Amino acid sequence: MEMVLRALAIYLILLLVFKVAGRRALLQMTSFDLILLLIISEATQQALLGNDFSVTGAMLTIITLVTADILFGLMKKYISGAEAVMDGTPVILVENGIPLMDKLQKVDVSCDDILVAARQSQGITELGKIKYAILERSGHISIIPAEG
Repeated sequence: MEMVLRALAIYLILLLVFKVAGRRALLQMTSFDLILLLIISEATQQALLGNDFSVTGAMLTIITLVTADILFGLMKKYISGAEAVMDGTPVILVENGIPLMDKLQKVDVSCDDILVAARQSQGITELGKIKYAILERSGHISIIPAEG
């Protein structure tokens, strides 16, 4: 039972940490982010397993984590507003070529990040040619080009 409680606690802590870190953390992974992720995974393993290195303990931990993930998925599906709380909502970052600075600061995205997404997805090199830039729940920036 201790292993189940450990797994649930670590799952909830990681959800909270990545919620606080924001979608920007999911947007681009630098070498620093990769190193941090590796360190987090090692620390998480130690916290999950403690002194129990048995196959049974590992299986119980995995089953607990997958079950918790399924339950959170069901909550998002059936409880109104749960998805917005857990995953956030899309955020408009640029409207008619004008960056919305308060929203950019809130989600920690720069105009350079938007231009990278615009170049990669639409071949756009100027903010003025963007009708909307939207930070999606996934951390991806969607670009809708201005007409004409």
